[in-house]
Amino acid sequence: MSTGAFTASLPQHPPPLYTFGVPWPDLNAGLSYTDVIRSSQNATPLIDFYSCKYTSSAPLQGWLQRIRNGQITVDGLVVTNPQAVLSIGSKIIYHRLPWKEGDAPYMLEVLYEDDEMFAVNKPSGLQVLPGGLFQQRTVLTQLQWKASKHGSNCFTGPVVQLPYPVPVHRLGRGTSGILLCAKTKLAKTTLASYFAEGTTIVGENKMPGQGPARVRKISKFYRALVRGILAHDEFEWLELVGFDMSLIELGLGLD
Repeated sequence: MSTGAFTASLPQHPPPLYTFGVPWPDLNAGLSYTDVIRSSQNATPLIDFYSCKYTSSAPLQGWLQRIRNGQITVDGLVVTNPQAVLSIGSKIIYHRLPWKEGDAPYMLEVLYEDDEMFAVNKPSGLQVLPGGLFQQRTVLTQLQWKASKHGSNCFTGPVVQLPYPVPVHRLGRGTSGILLCAKTKLAKTTLASYFAEGTTIVGENKMPGQGPARVRKISKFYRALVRGILAHDEFEWLELVGFDMSLIELGLGLD
């Protein structure tokens, strides 16, 4: 089968309701890490606190440079003396400088929307929530920017709106697909419970002697491109998504 014929046979999806997205700035806004001094850390010099607690983040010289650069505040005041003594209850914050995050798409297609929720088409390469080196280039950031641009929809009444829509589940950064976002607290709680219930149902249905299988309220379906020659034209995959040596037994060509 030629590539062209295969492409033509794929189902055609209706166009999105609308699209939104703001191009990413060259640098993000940095990041802040907060600690509160406990009784066991009383009278500890500032440099000792960071160089001992966060040795994996930077060596001693690295923390000295950060302190002298004015990247540390103690109770709201910038402290550049590495030997400053900390006291119980002090709030210290390390302000990480802005950095350039990896390339990521920013446009999102809205496939469905009502007063409670909407569904977006998340492109591959875009992270859903902040984490690791991607703190700004995420779906959540675009949702926050969209709400800020158009104004908050919060109001008092029987339905409590969220300050901005929030994703109720995750898709891997490299995975594209439909992502559900809640606009109200009720929708967030309800949809999250449906996803959690689905996980429980999967576990129950894999155990023998559990009686009739319960039905999920929300189901997720994944499509994947596979290289190689399949041993069977059709099969059912019931395990976690990820690399497994049993793939070889199924003839899924891992070359």
